[in-house]
Amino acid sequence: MLDREKASGIVAEYKQEHIMKYFDELNEEEKEELLKQIEITDFSVLSNLDGNKENIARGTFEPLGAVTIDDISANSSEYIAIGTEAIKAGKAAAVLLAGGQGTRLGFDKPKGMFKIGVEQELYIFQCLINNLMDVVKLTGTWIPLYIMTSEKNNKDTIDFFEEKNYFGYAPEYIRFFIQDMAPSVDFDGKILMESRSKISVSPNGNGGWFSSLVRAGLLNDIRSKGVEWINVFAVDNVLQRICDPSFIGAVIKSGLQSGSKVVSKAAPEEKVGVLCLEDGKPSIVEYYEMTDEMRTLVNEKGELAYKYGVILNYLFNVAKLEEICDQKLPVHIVDKKIPFMDEEGNYIIPTSPNGHKFETLVLDMVHMQDSCLAYEVIREKEFAPVKNATGVDSVDSARELLKANGIQI
Repeated sequence: MLDREKASGIVAEYKQEHIMKYFDELNEEEKEELLKQIEITDFSVLSNLDGNKENIARGTFEPLGAVTIDDISANSSEYIAIGTEAIKAGKAAAVLLAGGQGTRLGFDKPKGMFKIGVEQELYIFQCLINNLMDVVKLTGTWIPLYIMTSEKNNKDTIDFFEEKNYFGYAPEYIRFFIQDMAPSVDFDGKILMESRSKISVSPNGNGGWFSSLVRAGLLNDIRSKGVEWINVFAVDNVLQRICDPSFIGAVIKSGLQSGSKVVSKAAPEEKVGVLCLEDGKPSIVEYYEMTDEMRTLVNEKGELAYKYGVILNYLFNVAKLEEICDQKLPVHIVDKKIPFMDEEGNYIIPTSPNGHKFETLVLDMVHMQDSCLAYEVIREKEFAPVKNATGVDSVDSARELLKANGIQI
């Protein structure tokens, strides 16, 4: 834990001394809250405020092919054998990105705690652990699982796992860590305060998972276990396969630096990021960045050229991740309506954007790889996102897909 002197030094370095303005007037609990916040806040993002808030320029895009479902079926035995050998040797670990709340589901708790079951007691976290347990049973090997929470949901998440006895997973193989937070600033670059003892912060984006893991001291744990590959996945896809031996085996056999599970787009206009090449390196182009020409372009087979949508299930090499961590990911700056405390100590809820938030994106992490294997999976078997309460990619659609895959809900 930081002491007052170190905290003062940090805020002074970034010319944000006002953060400590009321420190002497705070009670002990408030002082501890502020010092803890300063400790886990990534102030380095402020260096991105250079007065030019343009979108990060994109390069030249080209389509990227994939190891298709048919290719995988034809080579299944070999891929599974290679992946199983790596898992048994302790070379694979998993990172679950679980920092979000279930707000869009009408649920004011960590999203993973949402009960997806109807007649059964089945939670989103439970679905994911069950999927990972399939690999544990297949390989006879417990896989290290690192769960990234947020400052807001960390305690609820840990308490839930303890209450549910980790859904049968060996607790000594599960480690929790809190995602780094990025400060919110006004348009002049001054960090906003929510109260005298609380900085206005937000999670630093899904690209911040590795730097957060490093800051939490878990890279030493990963090194000591001999882990070479990390499978990163998001909390909201209840059907995804985690540390899938076939996926790991295919990436290892390919000799490429990373891998991404993808699904064929359902339609040209589907709102999904597409794995492609950008200036010759793997990249993800978001649906809103694609031109009409890119969306509708077909290849010699008559298929969409940009057809492989990402599902946020990636395999990264640890050595390359350490290299990227030293290089620093690009930081995206977005304008937001940010509640804050004004000079007179009043809490203000703005009606229009009044400042910037900072985030890093995992898609930039993909672009920093030299190569990436696109690994196509069957959408109906591995893609059941729970993003909305109803409609597309919703609780309802995920429940239907779970039932279609023989899972009792």
